[in-house]
Amino acid sequence: MRVCYFCGYVFDVNAEIYRSTVCPGCDKDVKICKNCIFYSPGAHWDCRETIPEPVREKEQANFCSYFRFRESGNKKEDKRNKQKDAKDAFNKLFGD
Repeated sequence: MRVCYFCGYVFDVNAEIYRSTVCPGCDKDVKICKNCIFYSPGAHWDCRETIPEPVREKEQANFCSYFRFRESGNKKEDKRNKQKDAKDAFNKLFGD
């Protein structure tokens, strides 16, 4: 599902995202680095794509042609599942 970085508003998977698109939940820009699947802090210019120049403002709308809305689940649920999986793997390895 497509989720706003700022407020968690869930977008329709078929919704078109333009530079001028704002989130109905928080009224912030949607086409931003932090909503993109290629955003990766620590990568060259924080992007996994080979972009020609850095995008300075990661939380403001930009003209990047590589933008693809990242798919995200419920962060709390994802974290809980990862913790449970890690605990189960530990217990399986070392016994209960």
